[in-house]
Amino acid sequence: MTWLVRKIVDFFSFLSGLYYSRKYAVIADRIGREPSREDTHRRGFIIIQVDGLAYEYLLEAMERGYAPHMHRLWQRGILHLARWRCGLPSTTPAVQAGIMFGNNFDVPAFRWYEKDTRTSVLTKVPFLIKTIQDRISQGRPGILRDGSSYVNMVDGDARLALFTLSALGSQRFFENVRGLGFLLLFLLNPWRVLRVVTHSVWDYLMDLSRRVVRLFVPGRYQPFDVISSFLMMLTNIVLREIQTFSAMVDIYRGVPAIYTNYYSYDEMAHHCGVTSHEALSALRGIDRQIRQINRIRTQYHRREYDLYILSDHGMTPSVPFQKKYGQTLGQFIAQQLGEGLFMDEQWGDERQWATKAQFLIHELAGIETRLSRRGAALLRLVRRYIEDHVPLTIEEMPWDLTRRSDVVVRNSGSLSHVYFNVSPQPMNLSEIALIYPALLRALIEHEGIGWVVGRESGETVVMGKEGTRTLNGEGDIQGHDPLASLPEPEYAAAQLHRLASFPHSGDLILLGTWNPEEGIVVSFEDQVASHGGLGGPQDYPFIMYPAEVEMDAESITNATDLYSHFVRVYNLVSSDHAHPVRPDS
Repeated sequence: MTWLVRKIVDFFSFLSGLYYSRKYAVIADRIGREPSREDTHRRGFIIIQVDGLAYEYLLEAMERGYAPHMHRLWQRGILHLARWRCGLPSTTPAVQAGIMFGNNFDVPAFRWYEKDTRTSVLTKVPFLIKTIQDRISQGRPGILRDGSSYVNMVDGDARLALFTLSALGSQRFFENVRGLGFLLLFLLNPWRVLRVVTHSVWDYLMDLSRRVVRLFVPGRYQPFDVISSFLMMLTNIVLREIQTFSAMVDIYRGVPAIYTNYYSYDEMAHHCGVTSHEALSALRGIDRQIRQINRIRTQYHRREYDLYILSDHGMTPSVPFQKKYGQTLGQFIAQQLGEGLFMDEQWGDERQWATKAQFLIHELAGIETRLSRRGAALLRLVRRYIEDHVPLTIEEMPWDLTRRSDVVVRNSGSLSHVYFNVSPQPMNLSEIALIYPALLRALIEHEGIGWVVGRESGETVVMGKEGTRTLNGEGDIQGHDPLASLPEPEYAAAQLHRLASFPHSGDLILLGTWNPEEGIVVSFEDQVASHGGLGGPQDYPFIMYPAEVEMDAESITNATDLYSHFVRVYNLVSSDHAHPVRPDS
């Protein structure tokens, strides 16, 4: 009987494999993707990133039924689940640079300022993140060489990089689809198209209803904006389905490495809370995408793949500095410096849906060239409508030679860099105290600022309300250790020292106050959940990895360690690169 059951299962597995083979062969041909020419006998890997999901909140989501497929993979022993340390700054650009290239040196935040060139760097600007990638790669091969990258900030040297900021403009999903090819894609995937439509309509109605409710909630005013709801739905649902579909086609093609990133949980958690209904619903949608990718991974065997599911950083519940204290961090600093100084403060709404709208506009522009005159005219109206209604330039341009700034403040969640344009070089604490005598004491004593980090004669010093600590050399502590409230003070000290060693970190590095009793951190942006600095779950993302693969997740102290793992396990580069140099000091 057991023999018969096994034969029946094998027969249906054969039929399933044959079905997927024929289906995805046609699809790959229509969108112009040939089967991989790489050695398909070598195991490949798939990395699925759930942006912003902390280890502890994944466990809670599993218990509450919002991540059933990930839960099954863990419970059945197919994947191991572990917590890891992403390092400072706990931001997507730094972590992805570390994972894909083994180097995130001098990526000090999500946004920062470069005094030597008087340039503002914002990592969601495509040409700026491309410049950063060119620098951090330094000839070091990315882990996605000959592979694919979807909805990432850097491309890891992927041959195909769609919806990836550092490669925006180089490739399109529909670039080889013409005429009846669009109809064929629909006929081959009717249920996927139907699911996209139903989910889109449902999400649109739910978002509209939430906006109506918030009109009557004190302190939660949000303009009733029908257009924003529509565009958010369009970018989130449609692009999410395209990236999942692309990953599935890549598995058919036998692509050696695939890295796809889902943003929607991160976006909802920032504005609604880490365990809000909106955030957990977004996670449940991501879990469905993971199930689809894993199904074809296990049923179609052109190449054997290992599956990794991870987050780049966690998130800690937060209270906005401005909401709690009635002024922004930059306004408080300006107040201490007196009149006559020019203050330039920058923060922003990361609004991933607006960034993804750039990808959508890029795709629509490509489709226009492959339609009839009438079809192209109609699509052009849609594209221009989106361009007119999406805030694609939320923050100022990277540079303006006519703008003068004596003090520059760059906020990234619970982390802020403060720069003084007195000198193009990093300033010592003694120099700052001499020029701005009241500033340091005011910052240290402010309730919303937990740590003030600066440099003095080659040493890194962290200052708190009850003491100071030197982070290198003898590691002297005067008074009470300012890092004692953190679960791993020594790890935090090493990460702060490394961050302060970056050439383009601020003259002062400020971190929002972490309250371990309430589990809340102060954010320098308008967010109810934050990351970037220290304190709480923001520092501890999760990783799920194959049970057959050896990994000591507890020993990981920075995202760069994961690069070493993929290089070692999948023999990606020569031994000369097996242990990438990390300029930690």
